[in-house]
Amino acid sequence: MSAITDQITAAKIPVGDAAETAVTWLQINAGWLFDTISDALNALIDGVTFSIESIGPIGMTILFTALTYALQRSVKRCLIVALGMLFIINQGYWDRTIETLSLILVSCIVCMGAGVPLGIATARRKWLYTVVEPVLDLMQTLPPFVYLIPAVIFFGLGQVPGLIATVIFALPASIRLTHLGISSTPMALTEAATAFGATPMQRLVKVELPSAFPQIMVGLNQTIMLSLSMVVIATLVGAGGLGQPVLNGLNRMQPDLGFESGFVIVALATILRVMLEVRKA
Repeated sequence: MSAITDQITAAKIPVGDAAETAVTWLQINAGWLFDTISDALNALIDGVTFSIESIGPIGMTILFTALTYALQRSVKRCLIVALGMLFIINQGYWDRTIETLSLILVSCIVCMGAGVPLGIATARRKWLYTVVEPVLDLMQTLPPFVYLIPAVIFFGLGQVPGLIATVIFALPASIRLTHLGISSTPMALTEAATAFGATPMQRLVKVELPSAFPQIMVGLNQTIMLSLSMVVIATLVGAGGLGQPVLNGLNRMQPDLGFESGFVIVALATILRVMLEVRKA
């Protein structure tokens, strides 16, 4: 048996060599493109961070509470959001929270900006979803550390490679749920719109998107949760944020740091989930 195994191993498919060759080629020939992307993403992250810092912790607490009431019309949910924000401030993790929140917001902008159009396209063309689905499975099952390696090579250390890893991990959720929402539009509605002379664009805007809106919002919620789950991994490449105290607590064997930052991450996740959760009819 060992001889057979050795023969199979000797004919090893050069997956690693091919990946290394591709990364090296891209690094040499497309370095200017990665620099441009890095500069654009850094500018976007810095802009979001500056905006949050300008509002301040109390201002953000008031803003988040007001947005929650506008979206949910629930005093109970507003109280949860306000208490969660005050807990974060009380624990002294506001600066770290700004870094993580900026990364999450930019990740959501990128994921929803790309995911919703792709979800619509795959819902309109079944063959396209057949092609895209294995890629989405790969993006969600491949360990994030694997694509962190080329991300660091192309973009260096900092928030950008952490953002790239977060987007790759979270993007499939927005695509899948948008596809599900558009595909689940009742046939009677689309046929009625077509019968009244609606163009494909009018049918999309006035019928399919409103029908799919709850699913799209679930996709946004899932994108936020998946982005939050990447905060520690993003910290490994210099993204900072709430994952840094978790790593410090692990490296120094300080459970206080780990539990404090862990509960702050939970508080932030709860705040965002409560704010954006789709209300039941």
